[in-house]
Amino acid sequence: MKKNIIFTLSALIISIILFESTNLDIRLEDHFYNFNVHKWILDRNQAVFKFFLYDGIKALFIVFIIIVIGSLAFLRHNSKVKEYKTGLIIVALSTILIPLTVGVLKAKTNTPCPRNITRYHGRYPYVTFLGAYPVTFKQTCKIKCFPAGHASGGFALMSLFFLFKRKRNRIVALTCAVGVGWSTGFYKMLIGDHFLSHTIDSMILAWLVILLITLLVKHQVNFSYKLLKTIN
Repeated sequence: MKKNIIFTLSALIISIILFESTNLDIRLEDHFYNFNVHKWILDRNQAVFKFFLYDGIKALFIVFIIIVIGSLAFLRHNSKVKEYKTGLIIVALSTILIPLTVGVLKAKTNTPCPRNITRYHGRYPYVTFLGAYPVTFKQTCKIKCFPAGHASGGFALMSLFFLFKRKRNRIVALTCAVGVGWSTGFYKMLIGDHFLSHTIDSMILAWLVILLITLLVKHQVNFSYKLLKTIN
């Protein structure tokens, strides 16, 4: 687990360096914007896509969190809940802490979305996560775009990997969670709300938080087991 944490942290650092030192974000996002009519290729008000890839997924995510927490609180004596208790705790903490962590970072990083920058007819200069605004630019309030917040909910579901016991079920759960995260992340790119780096870094950060939560939860479980064994 500790090796996986180090590997994931390294991947996050490499990703940040890569996008900070290249123009990959801009080169890709250019394909999603029509410079002739000054519009993104997908309208953010398009009802079907907005429902399935924004409002609908958000609602399902909230319902899912309520079910998991409710199971731990009110069905704790159920045999299945007991069997999967450790995994359910990991999922519950992940689905709460990951969006919260991303939300805090979004408030601090002060990074503009694609639709905000002048290249795409916004009013902000293009500034990366580690970049600084030009001294000539007067900013009236902080802007919140990095990392990708909406996709982080989907990526938080990667914690389901630690809920299931069979390898096949773990792989299916992880694949579905990544698919949900990238579905929302790609949708946000098409409407100009995020660059590619925002979604990639959100995914890696989510996995890092999940690993840390898993390490702490399993350490606590092992400690409690050893303590009870010693007492008995």
